[in-house]
Amino acid sequence: MLTSRSKRWALKASALVLASGLALSGCAAGTGSSAGSSSNSSETTSLSSYAADTEDASTTEETISDTSAAIEDFLDTLSDEERESVLYDYDDDTKTTSWSNFPVTFVDRAGLNLSDLTEEQQAAAMKVLEALLSEEGYDTVTGIMGGDEYLSENSSSTESSLGQYYIAFFGDPSDDDAYEVQFGGHHLGINATLEASSNEVTFAPTHLGVQPAVYKDDEGNEVQPFDGIYTDAFAFFDSLSDEQQKTLTSGDVSMCAPGDTCDFATGDGLTGADLTDEQKDLLLELVANWAGMADEETTETTLSQIESTLDDTVIAWSGETTYDMSSGDGISFSISGPDVYVALQAQQGSAGADVDGVSTSGWGHVHSIYRDPSNDYAGSVTQRESSGMSGGPGGDASGGPGGDEDGAPSGAPGPAED
Repeated sequence: MLTSRSKRWALKASALVLASGLALSGCAAGTGSSAGSSSNSSETTSLSSYAADTEDASTTEETISDTSAAIEDFLDTLSDEERESVLYDYDDDTKTTSWSNFPVTFVDRAGLNLSDLTEEQQAAAMKVLEALLSEEGYDTVTGIMGGDEYLSENSSSTESSLGQYYIAFFGDPSDDDAYEVQFGGHHLGINATLEASSNEVTFAPTHLGVQPAVYKDDEGNEVQPFDGIYTDAFAFFDSLSDEQQKTLTSGDVSMCAPGDTCDFATGDGLTGADLTDEQKDLLLELVANWAGMADEETTETTLSQIESTLDDTVIAWSGETTYDMSSGDGISFSISGPDVYVALQAQQGSAGADVDGVSTSGWGHVHSIYRDPSNDYAGSVTQRESSGMSGGPGGDASGGPGGDEDGAPSGAPGPAED
């Protein structure tokens, strides 16, 4: 079963391309100054324009080796001061406090702001992501980045951090000890842990978001970063019987955002034990959009672990039941089990990020979180307290609504969506 799924994942031709007041809402029309300036070469070069031009790694070992080499090449472009700013000890508390689904005006990111770097340095930084990710994963990430840049250029949003992305490394990528690549900005928070001694690459926790749903890049090409996620989600939904769909949509969609000290409660919903083998495959294909962003071997290893406890995993769904972005307000779902936690939620509102004819709410504004309950990141309480939040962005530690009346985290300016 895993062999055919791995082949399908590897052969996909197109790029893998969450409601207001819930714990995953984390956008804001920020009024404060950005944590970094954008006065450098990013004004003339789009970070999302760096297309992948090398062959994908096929094994975990190759991914780790290629990523380590790309990091060394990137570090060679930096000054001593810049190297000091981008390198951290592996167990530095900053690792757990510097990723979020809030803009960088609310939660400071670790490392270097790519907008402060030269074009040569930016290109070298993007090579790190290219080495780490599969072609489809890289396309998803650059598509997300392009969406933020599109909003910055075409909407009236006052969020000054749109189009700004940070890169940081925790640990030493030149030896066999574990190290982490952290990369993110407004709708993106990648945390990839690589460990040569155990031949492992993991992506939990990671935040993938998108706004707008569809846009055109500088060359007039249509970009739809979450099309793969939506397609896989509805392939799973459509495979279910009427009775299974009823159980799925009557369940409890949960949320466990950055900063939340989660107990990963499953609530009611459809369980993996209720699924056929084919339906389990489709569910794992959906999960792979987050857990399988690297090479085929890493993806198969991760999905095999998730599959082993799939019978105890609970899936819940709310919102639309047909993939038609011209109708309704989008979808929300959660997948919660011993070895996987994914929550995706449509955000109802754009708060100043509107563009005529472009969807920037509901279908067109989505946040998602991937975490591994069996190996969750340490120090989430530290993150919550350091960012002034009462739990995840827009929510308290139990996942309920929280923050100020406008949805912003306690002490943060502006509304909680952009």
